[in-house]
Amino acid sequence: MGIAAGIDCSAQFTKITVCDTETGAVLRENRAPHPGVAAGSAPVEVDPQEWLRSLGAAAEGGLLEGIAAIGVSAQQQGLIGLDAGGVLVRPAMLRNDPRAASSAVALVEELGGPAAWAHAIGAVPLASATIAKLRWLADNEPQSAKRLAEILMPHDWLVWQLLGQSARRTTDRGDASGTGYWSCVEERWRPDLAALALGHELQQLPTVLGPAEAAGQSPEGLLIAAGTGTTMATALGLGLELGDVLVSLGSSGTLHAVHDQAISEPAVSTYADGTGRYLAQVVTLNAARVLRATATMLGTDLQGLNELALRSTPGAYGLVLLPYLEGERTPPLPHAAGTLAGLRVESMKPEHLARAAVEGMLCGLAEALDVLRANGVVVKRVFLTGVAGRLAAVQAVAPAIFGVPVVVPAQAEYAAIGAARQAAWALAGTPEPPAWGPPSPHTVLDPGEDTAVGGAVRAQFATVLKRTHPELGR
Repeated sequence: MGIAAGIDCSAQFTKITVCDTETGAVLRENRAPHPGVAAGSAPVEVDPQEWLRSLGAAAEGGLLEGIAAIGVSAQQQGLIGLDAGGVLVRPAMLRNDPRAASSAVALVEELGGPAAWAHAIGAVPLASATIAKLRWLADNEPQSAKRLAEILMPHDWLVWQLLGQSARRTTDRGDASGTGYWSCVEERWRPDLAALALGHELQQLPTVLGPAEAAGQSPEGLLIAAGTGTTMATALGLGLELGDVLVSLGSSGTLHAVHDQAISEPAVSTYADGTGRYLAQVVTLNAARVLRATATMLGTDLQGLNELALRSTPGAYGLVLLPYLEGERTPPLPHAAGTLAGLRVESMKPEHLARAAVEGMLCGLAEALDVLRANGVVVKRVFLTGVAGRLAAVQAVAPAIFGVPVVVPAQAEYAAIGAARQAAWALAGTPEPPAWGPPSPHTVLDPGEDTAVGGAVRAQFATVLKRTHPELGR
């Protein structure tokens, strides 16, 4: 039996999961917080040495004993800048840093607009993109920007440390595709775009490894896999295949569909995945925040809203909530507000408002699924994650609204499992990753005979959307 370890470095923790390379069975796992990061917070800058400290703490007690290979995943779209001597220029800038929002807007305009970026790299840069952070540095910290000779993503930096700071810097397609200067369309770096943002060319760009390639060996002789970003590792850990869409219900909704080609369409962001395919991404700004806001309005919490919604019926007695509480990206309604329609004496009850919130949120996500379909993405299954995805009311409604089976994965550290699976793949040297089963059974919800009911709810939603927002041209 071979053993591989997956390391996932998130905003707050380093997590390690050790798996059997043949079956994927989780043998042991642990996590440790990053020093100085308060619970529930998400720092925008950090000294990357803190990641090594939490990695050491997570590995205590012989957790890594007997392993043959290590895979690494970490949050995407960071910026770890090194000078010509490989010395850190400034603290690492992380994905959720909002300071580069205006920088992203400026870059989009300078290249010729969203369509130009979609055709160049497969995505339109937002504030989170590494390339936007480069422009922010050039504008706000010019001395630091001038010193920058190369850029690493968080997972790149961790792999580099595990390799003993080798002369060669590496990354993978997945993390490279989030920088804004690697093209999913052409499968290559675009150093000209990095120079556009920074004001000068980078001296070195990491070698982009294939999904099953090894970055090298650690000084202790352990195989170190290419590594990847957390989203790509999660997809690998879940075993997503063509036709699968991962729907993450945070405050906003993020949809990642496994696809076999890059999409050059501004409404869809294309990233590379951890298998040689692509992840087509669409985002809605309003997901779980819709449920939380409605729960507050009703004087309850998420669980209370869930119980209320289960007492209503499909269509919520004609009550329709357009859930655009923070404007919306999909569909493009940046200045919209939420709309509650269908108020009648019989519909003005707490349970119907709760049901309308659940249906409105899910119809908004279904609209995003339709954007993927319109761009050639096949949708066969939806994997639903996030706290809101575990509510009984959401699970009861989602299959009918989406019109496809909905999988609610068993709780597990899927990014770390995906990193371990990548390590096992690099160790095996096979054309495809090892076929691992889930750590415990998933819940699979089939729409069955409710598809027609879901269609009627969506039609009701579409009627209100068309009447309220004729600017969409529907």
